[in-house]
Amino acid sequence: MRSSDEIINALEHVLDDGKVRVDPESLATFGKDWTKIYEVAPTAIVFPKTTEQVQAVVKLANELSFSLVPSGGRTGLSGGAVAMNGEVVVSFDYMNTIHSFSPNDRTVRCEAGVVTQQLQAFAEENQLYYPVDFASAGSSQLGGNLSTNAGGIKVIKYGMSRDWVLGLTVVTGAGEILELNQDLLKNNTGYDLRHLFIGAEGTLGFITEATMQLTRQPSHLTVLVLGLNDIVNTMDVLQAFQSKLDLNAYEFFSHEAMGHVLAHNDVAAPFETEAPYYALLEFESTTEAAMEAAMSVFESCVEEGWVVDGVISQSETQAQNLWRLREGISESISSRTPYKNDISVVVSKVPEFLTEINSVVTEHYPDFEIIWFGHIGDGNLHLNILKPEALDRKEFFAQCESVNKWVFEIVQRYQGSVSAEHGVGLVKKKYLEYTRSGAEIQLMRGIKAVFDPNGVMNPGKIFD
Repeated sequence: MRSSDEIINALEHVLDDGKVRVDPESLATFGKDWTKIYEVAPTAIVFPKTTEQVQAVVKLANELSFSLVPSGGRTGLSGGAVAMNGEVVVSFDYMNTIHSFSPNDRTVRCEAGVVTQQLQAFAEENQLYYPVDFASAGSSQLGGNLSTNAGGIKVIKYGMSRDWVLGLTVVTGAGEILELNQDLLKNNTGYDLRHLFIGAEGTLGFITEATMQLTRQPSHLTVLVLGLNDIVNTMDVLQAFQSKLDLNAYEFFSHEAMGHVLAHNDVAAPFETEAPYYALLEFESTTEAAMEAAMSVFESCVEEGWVVDGVISQSETQAQNLWRLREGISESISSRTPYKNDISVVVSKVPEFLTEINSVVTEHYPDFEIIWFGHIGDGNLHLNILKPEALDRKEFFAQCESVNKWVFEIVQRYQGSVSAEHGVGLVKKKYLEYTRSGAEIQLMRGIKAVFDPNGVMNPGKIFD
């Protein structure tokens, strides 16, 4: 590896003026994501403006033997965008243009630095809809979303990020530019390399542009928040509503989670009755029959003893306020330095899975506050353990990691995932074997060697 000065000088020759930064503030800001576990130490931050400039940076990395770490909105929770070992961080902040739109195809071509909310707003301006949505939509970037195959709150109806990608431009670890899938809906000509790069966390190469599919705008969105008598009732209620309605979302949170939102935000409890768990449902009430069906199912759930109380939105504003009960959770607990686990199982196994894991973490974390929420309609649960104020951060993380073995053994027994939507990065790397077999991991290593023969792309992420 060359000296830092040589690397910086070489980068300055292939990038625009001012697009290589080495000041301490930039190094600290762009070398990390939302994880608070790691000390960051990048060599430089670079800001390419074109795919060709990204290619030039990658070729330099191979030539001068330095490593690259991608940086998008830095909202990740797995350490996938952390630079700890003198890497050069590649920020896509200046590649943020939406530069072609086809109303007939309902497609839009975006650079990797386009912010999720920016794409959502563009779709809305054109009477269309981009449905991938989550609490960090105002800062997360498309490249990062695709690199982790982000999901969010509408997966039950609309699927994951990969389901909306028609084409990609990528720069491989060897410095080759690939145009993948040509934006085709149907293309049965061998391996679909597009899907290797989606979810690869920048370990094979960097996504620089993507053609995204849009869809029709939903109308008359109605939100229903229900107080549940028991965690097992989550599936009873889901099955009852899905038998009569097409749900856009089915979310879950504990009473403790809602308590933090109420204390942190200017938002009211949905109703006076307290419940141990809550479900939030969203559906389109485009007809009177749909609303009647929803009310009929609600009454049936109350009669069965599954639901203790509920409220249904009567306006768009009320619907947004009810959503705040769920979407405000992460922000409301962020000051408590939560240790997060993002796990999933088949939907039908959720109640017993959650009950078993809750028993284990309660036993081993008797002095820690446990916060549950998640996208329970697609089997994705977020386990958050809050740091006591007086406890040292490193000691807290160490205590949490000591119990991961028991948590992930349960995940493995239920044939679930140790990372449903946040990626593997650094945080989940040593637990990959609980979800992936040895044969799978070996094949992944082989794939990386093909696309990134010199190992310059986000090294140490997913596996060593």
